[in-house]
Amino acid sequence: MSANQPIDEWSTPPSGATLPASATIISTQRNANIDAIRGLAVLGIFFMNIYFMGMTFYGYAPHETPLLSDQVIEAFNLLFIKVRFISLFSILFGVGLFIQYQRFNAQGLNAYPRLRSRLKWLMALGLIHGILIWSGDILLTYGISGFLALCYKDLSIDALKRKANIFIFGALVIITLITVSSADKSFIRESSLFAQQYSAWTSSYADQLVLQLMQVGYMALVIPFTLMWLTAGLMLLGMALYQQGTFEQGFSKTTLIQLVIASVSLSLIAILLGLTQRPILVALSDTLAMLSAIPMAQIYIHIIVKICKNSPKILTSLQNVGKLAFSLYILQSIVGVLVFRHLAPELLLQLDRWQYMVMAIVYSIVQLLLASLYLRYFKQGPLEKFWRYLAFKKYATPPVKNHI
Repeated sequence: MSANQPIDEWSTPPSGATLPASATIISTQRNANIDAIRGLAVLGIFFMNIYFMGMTFYGYAPHETPLLSDQVIEAFNLLFIKVRFISLFSILFGVGLFIQYQRFNAQGLNAYPRLRSRLKWLMALGLIHGILIWSGDILLTYGISGFLALCYKDLSIDALKRKANIFIFGALVIITLITVSSADKSFIRESSLFAQQYSAWTSSYADQLVLQLMQVGYMALVIPFTLMWLTAGLMLLGMALYQQGTFEQGFSKTTLIQLVIASVSLSLIAILLGLTQRPILVALSDTLAMLSAIPMAQIYIHIIVKICKNSPKILTSLQNVGKLAFSLYILQSIVGVLVFRHLAPELLLQLDRWQYMVMAIVYSIVQLLLASLYLRYFKQGPLEKFWRYLAFKKYATPPVKNHI
């Protein structure tokens, strides 16, 4: 095996490669289903993040008298978008970690130090992203949570699911207590709080850096008690789903019905609580949205698996986006921050939810076109390649391609 030949985590080793006697072939080809699911995730996450690209801490500010269109869009978000794609990303990250662990072992390599290097550099890139570009970063959380998830990679499928449930529900309890205790200020467009936040987040870049540093510092303190456990739980769920063949076959009809009932019922309760406009109930609505996102993320997996059928010729544009997930995620932040804080900050005063939705749709089309065009000339995204270089440069053995 050539020392400079990259190994893709979804494909078999190159022809003629010599593996240890104990090694097993993990897969026979690149998993088109996973590429398409990742593409859906990276496009979908922008529909949620776009509200926070301007005023990152509070996000979208509704009107004092809620608009009907806002309520309709928010109900749609709670059913299909809010937290759904972050959960999907986290599940996929767990899948990637597990496949890479198997892949390194199949090559007779020590997997843990290589994955540890990968996660350390992801944390570093997350800090850079969060401080210099957009403090809504999720990469730092992925890096921290990945270390925790790796501790349980050898558990059985059932044990992985039990551990995932413990982590997820424990984290949600703590998150609920934190959000309820701090839900004392109403953030509406006519409030002084909105004016204060608008002034702060549209000030000079130097002032924004200070705000972002403070927010990233706060998140770094909170993550070990909240998001680390939630995200690691989702990663463990991803490992379990991968091993039981979900990314090849989807779910059974019975399981799918259970997922639909769970997601829809929890989402409807979250919508009703959110419509009350009472801070404490809205905080509870957010928690239910996080819980309902988990079955909905699995429904999305099932839908893509059944449509794509692991074929590189089906949902090709979506697969292309998935192959550039890291680069496109960072590009979303750059574009969003430039537009809402520097080029046209007045949009924060003017746009309602439906207009944000239109902007997200238009930019999704741009990303689909950009990914297809880029992959005509290059085999790997720029940040995917850079991350791989940083993570594996000290090893003479061929690295595994990185994915969010």
